[in-house]
Amino acid sequence: MALSKQYLKSKPICKVTFSLPADAVSDAKQVALLGDFNNWNSEEATTLKKQKDGSYKATLELEPGKEYQFRYCIDGDTWMNDSEADKYVPAGVASEENSVVTL
Repeated sequence: MALSKQYLKSKPICKVTFSLPADAVSDAKQVALLGDFNNWNSEEATTLKKQKDGSYKATLELEPGKEYQFRYCIDGDTWMNDSEADKYVPAGVASEENSVVTL
C-alpha cells in the first residue's frame, strides 16, 4: 500500500496516487476508493485500475491544506485501510478506523 503526493506549482492542487499491491487484494474483482472527497457515496466512488503486476491504482486531484479520511472497499464488502496513511481516526462504527491523508 502506498500514498504518493505531487503538489502542482501551476495551480493549488495535489495529485494523490492511492495504490494497493497485488498481495493485499488477492483475487479481487473490483477495488473502490471512498472517502471525504466523494462523500463516502459508493455511486461516486473512484475505481482503482488494475495494473499489469496485479496491483490497483488511482490518482485524485485534491485541495492542499486539508485532511481527507478514506478507505478502500474490495468487491463491495471488504473494507481496508492504507498501511501508509498519514494517520488513522475513529470511524464512528464499532472499533473501525479510517485512513487519513494530510496535504
